[in-house]
Amino acid sequence: MEAIITIVGFLGAGKTTLLNHLVKNYTMKEWNPFVILNDYENASMDVAQLKDKLDPKCIKALSGSCICCSGILELRDFVNQIPQRVKGVTLIEANGTSDAVELMGFLGVGIEERFLPPVQVSVVDAKNWQMRGEDNVLEANQVQVSSLIVLSHLDKIDDYREISVRNHLKSINPTATIITLNELDVESLPQLTPSQNEATKLDHKKAHWASSSCDLPPIPDPHTIKDICDAIPSSILRVKGVTKIAKEDHYTYFERVPSGEVSVKIYNGIPTTGTKLLVIGPGSSPELIESIVSNSLAQASNRL
Repeated sequence: MEAIITIVGFLGAGKTTLLNHLVKNYTMKEWNPFVILNDYENASMDVAQLKDKLDPKCIKALSGSCICCSGILELRDFVNQIPQRVKGVTLIEANGTSDAVELMGFLGVGIEERFLPPVQVSVVDAKNWQMRGEDNVLEANQVQVSSLIVLSHLDKIDDYREISVRNHLKSINPTATIITLNELDVESLPQLTPSQNEATKLDHKKAHWASSSCDLPPIPDPHTIKDICDAIPSSILRVKGVTKIAKEDHYTYFERVPSGEVSVKIYNGIPTTGTKLLVIGPGSSPELIESIVSNSLAQASNRL
């Protein structure tokens, strides 16, 4: 029977890092992973980041809906249509504001018998754990029914902070195993069983945030990308995009995580939906981000 492993965690916690680690190591050990990616508007933007590790036929993008509620039927259909493989494993990366308790309650219903009951793995940013103001409730919700919790960003904290985070996580979910990415044995994940922890329901509207996207024209230089990211209000917790910089042959992927850090890297391939800027969080609107892009390009024109 094939394991279904759902990866949850707050925006910027490191879910994609964990997913890449799993895909790489499963492939090296001759497993056959199938990946489903979920995001608010443009999950296909992230698909290209896996194409050098996995056959594109084994990657599905689920955009425009949340798999913890409105997208659950589509998710089930995706899972049930996955072809049978020797040593198969299904990996689902949920969007960063998913109601993880609701997701696990719905996902296990209607899945074909060739699959094991779904299990959940949470990624927790130890540096920013429960430092998210009104979003602390959502972040805490995401670990309640996880069988395994993987700590990230440990290089940015001291031992006292790590112990404090571990103790808090244990108080919320005493049945979960807490490890670091370095301690993770990928071949042990299919042996996990669903969490038996008693969970507290989340006010579901807390998991539904505004999101917006707009087309991106060519960007003159990397500095302009940073200008765009810096100009977007901090209430918008996630920013990511794909664009062309000047006359470079390749496309460029960039993102801003809730801490404000901006990263820029080469995008693998050609974005199927064209160059885009996507933002997630309260206050998101197409008019806002289009204005920010326009102003940043004007500043770049004056600077260059």
